[in-house]
Amino acid sequence: MADSLRRLVNTSSFSVLQDKLESWYKDYHVISCDQNLNRCCELVELTSKIQGQLFTILNLTAREGGHYAGVDVLKSRLLPWLGTCFSMATSSVTNDTSLNLIQESVEKERKIRELSASHENDMQKMETQLFCTKHTDEILQLKAELRAARDQVESYKRKLDVLDDYERQVRLLRDEVSFLTAEKSMLQERLVRSCSPSPLPRQSRPSSPLKSESPTRAQLTNSSRHARLVSRFSDLYAVERLEAQSLLRRYIDDLEMVQRIIFIATVEAFQAAKLAYRQFKLRVKKTLSPSHLGPETLEDSVVDYVVRNLDLYDVQASVNDVINTMNVNPRISFPPEVDFVLINSFIRETCRVAFAMQTLDPPLDLAFTSGGELYSDNKYRRSYDSEFTAPLVAYHVWPALVEGDGVIVKGEAVTRRGALWRSRSRSCSPVRSGSPTRTLGFSRSRSPSPGRLSASRL
Repeated sequence: MADSLRRLVNTSSFSVLQDKLESWYKDYHVISCDQNLNRCCELVELTSKIQGQLFTILNLTAREGGHYAGVDVLKSRLLPWLGTCFSMATSSVTNDTSLNLIQESVEKERKIRELSASHENDMQKMETQLFCTKHTDEILQLKAELRAARDQVESYKRKLDVLDDYERQVRLLRDEVSFLTAEKSMLQERLVRSCSPSPLPRQSRPSSPLKSESPTRAQLTNSSRHARLVSRFSDLYAVERLEAQSLLRRYIDDLEMVQRIIFIATVEAFQAAKLAYRQFKLRVKKTLSPSHLGPETLEDSVVDYVVRNLDLYDVQASVNDVINTMNVNPRISFPPEVDFVLINSFIRETCRVAFAMQTLDPPLDLAFTSGGELYSDNKYRRSYDSEFTAPLVAYHVWPALVEGDGVIVKGEAVTRRGALWRSRSRSCSPVRSGSPTRTLGFSRSRSPSPGRLSASRL
């Protein structure tokens, strides 16, 4: 555009046009009509050339401004001028030609504006879709990363489970090796004594049963089982108890009632497990007594059999007994839609631990507790929300584990003033009646009959 404008300036076309107009004006009355017409046509031709160059510059300038630049100037200056100055004097052109041109220009302008608005809307929609697509891709990527992390965690858990199984098998093998080593040494000693000459006359064997000189599997593994069960009892307090507590808190807002429920479930699980152990032990003794020959005593053989076959313990029967007992406990009150089946897994694991603790020598048990008892630092730890100057126990959170008269693992209790009065008011609260669903939903399964104690496992 600048080059075209420079050429127009350098040619001085307007100066030549001005000189020709002045010359024609001076000679207008002197020359003839043909000469005047020639002069006028010459000026028209020169004017059309200049206008052609100006229209070229106008076109280039409009292109440099873009699609929509200069629309207002063309509308206000060029189109009206074209409508008034270039009207054709023919029979096919009316006086409304300029008006039609203006209307057409207005229509074109309106269409241009509509196209511009539509273009802007399309651009905004495309930007919005691009933004949403970008965020969708990021969300999908995050979900994929989360899924991969979960798969990795599950893989680690499976590896840990396999490792726990390996460790358990290693412990069992070590127990077997120690048992076989002790039995081997005992047999070697017997062989040496039988082969060595004795000057003394051989005494007759007494008819009364003597205690076995060789230890049984239960006696050899007593210390390791003791340590493992004490650790498992601590895990019940630290892990399973908190899981059961968080599960009950979804339905019961009272934290004290939730802790009472868990404590009562623990105590009842130990009572049910001890009863099941005594019954199981009697059945085993009844089965073994006709065929028992020694060298260990019948009592040792029974305990050894129980230790080897803990999987025969009917834990579901004990769980049902615990739930039935808790349904009529006067110290528990909670919404009727809540069932103790929520903590079924916690009761089951507690029963298993309590049953295994009865096979130890001496067995492990829970310390005796009573509402409003005097707080003892030897048996309990105070809960964080306790009144540390209160001498009486308001309620128990976790029982203490004892061996004989000695405390092995401390329990947890809440101490508050007026605990004795609160304990009595709790014991006088109405008993919750068991619903038909609870009564029928936990039908007691059969205990293992003596027939299950097969000779192959003996």
